[in-house]
This record gives sequence, C-alpha cells and structure tokens, in this order.
Amino acid sequence: MMKKAIVFGAGQIGRGFIGELCYDSNYFIIFVDIDEKLVELLNKEKRYTINLLGEKKEEKIIENFLAIPLKNENEIIEEITETDIIFTSVGAKNLFTLSEIIAKGIKEKFRKNPNFLNIVICENLLNAGEKFKNEILKVAQFSIEEEIYFNEKIGFVETVISRMTSPLTEEEKKQNPLCVKVEPYKILPVDKNGFKGNIPQICGFFPVNNLKQYEELKLFGHNLSHVCLAYYGYLKNYNYIWECIEDEEIFKILKEVQTEIKKALIKKYNFNKDELETYFNDLNKRFDNKLLNDTVFRVGREVLRKIGKNERIVGAINLCLENKIFPEKICFVLSAALCYNYKLDEESVKLQNIIHEKGIDFVLSKICEIKNKEIVNKVKNYYMELKNEMRNIERN
Repeated sequence: MMKKAIVFGAGQIGRGFIGELCYDSNYFIIFVDIDEKLVELLNKEKRYTINLLGEKKEEKIIENFLAIPLKNENEIIEEITETDIIFTSVGAKNLFTLSEIIAKGIKEKFRKNPNFLNIVICENLLNAGEKFKNEILKVAQFSIEEEIYFNEKIGFVETVISRMTSPLTEEEKKQNPLCVKVEPYKILPVDKNGFKGNIPQICGFFPVNNLKQYEELKLFGHNLSHVCLAYYGYLKNYNYIWECIEDEEIFKILKEVQTEIKKALIKKYNFNKDELETYFNDLNKRFDNKLLNDTVFRVGREVLRKIGKNERIVGAINLCLENKIFPEKICFVLSAALCYNYKLDEESVKLQNIIHEKGIDFVLSKICEIKNKEIVNKVKNYYMELKNEMRNIERN
C-alpha cells in the first residue's frame, strides 16, 4: 500500500516541484486547493505533465493523486489521520488560513492514529515553522493530552525553495492547462531539526542542521544575483534574464557581487569555499536557461519590497558590513533598483514618484533604512552615473 502525502496548494510549486518529489518517492498525493475548477480538472484527467526545461525539454507524467477542494473539511481531516507528511505551498500570506483545518486534523489524528506527522512548509517566510506552530496552538484549543501529543509528535519543517518555474503562454494554457514548466533542479534543503520521528524518505530532501545559512544563501546568493541581472539588464534594454547574463558587462558585475557575498557568507557561517563555488557556477548556468524565458519584469517586480532593510539587496549590504567587507558592487545593484522605472509595474511607478517628490535620501533612509554614510554616498554616486547612462538608452 502506497504512503500518502498531502499537498496544500496545487500551483506551480505544489504540482511542479513537491508533486514530482512525492511521485518519485512512491507516495500517493492528495492535492488540496481552493480553486475548485483546478481540483475538478485534476480529478477528471488523473494525470498532469511537467515540462522539465533543461538543455532540452523533457516531459514527465505525474499520476497517482487525488484532488480535494479546500471547502471539503471532513474529507481533508480524514486524510490527515492517514498520512505522516503534509506539505504547504499556498504562499506565505495564505499559510495561516490553513491553521484551523490542520488543527482539526491533528485532533482527529490523535484520536484515531496518534503517530508522527511532519508538516513541511514550502513558503518564503522566515521562521515559518515556529510561526505556523504557534498559530495552530492559538486556534486549536487542545486538551492537555492533545497538546502533549502535538509537542511530541508533530514536526514543523522549514525549507528553502529554489526551483525556478516558467508561466504557460495563453496558447499553452488552452492546449494543456494542467501542464507546469520548471527547470530540472530538484534539491530541497529541509531543517533536519524540525522533524519528529524519522525523516521521511523523499527524493530531493537535503537535510541540514542550520537551515538559516541556506536561507541566507538563497536570499543573498540566488535572489540577489537574480535582481542584479534584472535591474541592470532592464537599464540596458534587455527583456530576458538569459540575455542579461550573456552580456559581458552585466556578467562581470554579477561575478563581483557574488564574490562580495561569498566572502560574507564564509565569514559568518564558515561555508566550504568549494561548495559555494559549485553553487554559484550552477546558479549562473541556471540563469542562462533560454527555455525558461524568465523576464526582467517578473524578477524585478515588487521593487519597493526588494529594497527593504532585511531583503535581498540591503540585507546583503548589511551582512557584508557586519563581516568587515565593503559591498561595493552590491551598492551598484541597489542604485540600479532605484533606477527601475518600468511603467507597467505599479511598485516601480510608486518608487519613481517617491524619488521625484522626496528624493533619493528619503528612500535610502526611510525605505532601505541605511544609516551608513559611506554606503549612502556610494549608492548615490552610482545612481547618478546610471541616470546619465539611461539618457542614452530608450526602453522598448
């Protein structure tokens, strides 16, 4: 009899990453989603396609699953009693909407089948395990016995999601609406210390003792590199990430940015140098994936959030300063972000309006929360240089 895995969220990551890992690990998958049309289609087709966009496109068929609409509470609770692993992939802002249904499932599992249950949280949310655990405790109203079971046998496991996806075109949606397009990369770092009982044998799991260092590697390695390409690439009139990384000048800046952050990560976490070299070399090859057709506009969106104090750019600047490394080229990335003026992007327009009305110093002080005067001056100098360059470039 196949083991069951419940996956809350049947979107691109739910179907295109978690679904594949569970399928490869011989689990029967229970997808739960709020989109009733998607649920109906999954149950009707009983299979879906993953397009793996590597050096060439490969198709992979995923079967052995059932989909349940989120409103079917009793059915979901019954499934929770019969599984030892739950995944969430609903988006960080939606995670806590699952608290009540999972709390009810845990209560019923305690009554019927009080075995270990691990909840693997695949969301971009720092300290997601502790936050979700506390939210469930708040809504559950456990008895003393239930709370003992909860603390001893329910694991909350944080992860670092790095697989890149590609949206379907309108034509592809018509032809095969359940298809998901993803890169082949399938490593999922998981917090070894979050599990209760044995770690389930899931393909792609990479258990680590200190997940925080891999969260920062993702944020300040992958995400910072991504926006470096997007914002400077946008200013040089490129549309796709692969175009940006093939530009010699942009690639040189990218490598210098990565060198700064590698030094900081090694100082803070004692990362193995060879491990980081392998990681960044592989990352840059993934960015050059033409089949993904990832755009500078997608990567550059939500610019106001991405220049925040603890985010990928300013957070990396602070990490470098804390470790006595001057983030020269990361300052350049911030200046490029401040120049991002894509008129079809709401946050981009808002940022440019703030700069126009209140000035760069206001943005650096109030939005980025940068206090270091040397950093402020460096960013402003790069900003003025880029603004002068932009006068000679007209975006398509």
